[in-house]
Amino acid sequence: MAQVEIAFEAPAVDWWVLTPQIILVGAALGLLLVASLAPRALPDWVSTIVTIATGAAAAIVAAVQWAAWDLAPRPTLNGAFVSDGFSLLLTVLVGAGVVMTALVAHSALDRYDMAPPEFAALLLASAAGAVVMAGANDLIVLFLGLESLSIALYVLIALAGRRASARESAMKYFVLGAFSSAFFLYGIALVYGSTGSTNLSGIGGFLFGSIRETDYLLLAGIALLLVGLGFKVAAVPFHFWAPDVYEGAPSPVTGYLASIAKAAGFAALARVLYVAVFEQSTAWTPILVALAFATLAVGAVMAICQNDVKRMLAYSSISHAGFVLVGLSAVPAASGLVQWAEEGGGDAVSSSVFYLITYSFMALGSFAVLSVVGAELRSSEADASAHAYSRYGGLARRRPVLALAFTVLLLAQAGVPFTAGFVAKFEVILASIDAEGYVLAAVAMVTAVVSAFAYLRVVLAMYAPEESADGDDRAPAARRGRPRWGGLPLTSVFAISLAVAVTVVVGVFPQTLLEWSQQAVLSIIP
Repeated sequence: MAQVEIAFEAPAVDWWVLTPQIILVGAALGLLLVASLAPRALPDWVSTIVTIATGAAAAIVAAVQWAAWDLAPRPTLNGAFVSDGFSLLLTVLVGAGVVMTALVAHSALDRYDMAPPEFAALLLASAAGAVVMAGANDLIVLFLGLESLSIALYVLIALAGRRASARESAMKYFVLGAFSSAFFLYGIALVYGSTGSTNLSGIGGFLFGSIRETDYLLLAGIALLLVGLGFKVAAVPFHFWAPDVYEGAPSPVTGYLASIAKAAGFAALARVLYVAVFEQSTAWTPILVALAFATLAVGAVMAICQNDVKRMLAYSSISHAGFVLVGLSAVPAASGLVQWAEEGGGDAVSSSVFYLITYSFMALGSFAVLSVVGAELRSSEADASAHAYSRYGGLARRRPVLALAFTVLLLAQAGVPFTAGFVAKFEVILASIDAEGYVLAAVAMVTAVVSAFAYLRVVLAMYAPEESADGDDRAPAARRGRPRWGGLPLTSVFAISLAVAVTVVVGVFPQTLLEWSQQAVLSIIP
């Protein structure tokens, strides 16, 4: 019997496109290798510098690719991954998030008893997963990026092993994350069974060229994909893990969870909806509108009910996810993806991208302030009242600059004019109005007012007279070997200053970032 030889043709690899991921993964593995083979423990600053340099290098490479970008997607790995404006802009955001998280964590690692090399390697590995999610053009690759991000975050939260709350948070996140991954995988199977492809562009092309009756198998697959990604972005009703996990995780990790991990989840959601299954927009748009409505309402109402600043910011993060969903759900009536772009659909999704970028800096800066305050209160944040409102009383008198920075970040999240938060909220609400989503736009405006109460409550606590009952807890806690400015960790000061600067500058001059966001979104159109 003659044997048939089948030649294997390896897909072409564009290594320049994959350079940001290679930098992140290579640095993580190299740092672990050096730390394990070194005769003694590496100084803490080595891991911090490596992490900052790696995040900056990945962002710079993505920025260079953006500058040389000719407005055409650049696929590689047989179309499974694509470099376009969308993925490049998100890669720059991920690199900036890594840098800011490393700066904040440098002064907090010893307080949480976290090993610097392991922390740095896990942070870089999760960032690599986020970059893969931003550029994935295949559902299998998207799942690999999702798991790389998630598994690293599970361990990153549990790395503060001496804190029971951190172990509990990691276990909750892991168990619920496993369920969401199962839903996502089942959704991939159903979509593949309906379309015969896992490639996002291939799925979109198949649906565009086919005229069929309602495909319930495909609709079920889309619904399960929304469940899996809805968990990652903490959209209601898949949000139950977020408040407990955010509260129990170390503050630097919480900031990363609320910003970069959420941005990666929304990037994946945007690609699935607008590249793969846009032709089914009449089916998934009502679901997205319902998710946005519930997320806005629950996040805003629960935020004002909290007595802990960290839990308040956790529910606030849920509310902000609702605003991003408002932009993603603003789909004008159109017969196809190109017509959708011509009729202003790109403006709607670009408003969500703009919101993601600005909120990421606000969240990173806010949780950086919480990390500094936790150190000032001699707290490892293990006790239930570590971030109670009363503990922020008189902060403006003790740390006026820190209180001012926190005030700017909180007011920006509330949507006060001349801040990035105001522009972001205005853009997504305007997009919803343009798509005739008047009810959802009205709900977004009402919940923005409701959420403002939660932020102003913290501001009033900081500028109120200090209560003597907590006086002993507020004595500055000196940390060994850390450069400090005015009693504050110098690295955290840099991170907070960067967050405030971006929030103010983008709020006053938003046009450039708005244009970049629009170019990024239009680049995903086949």
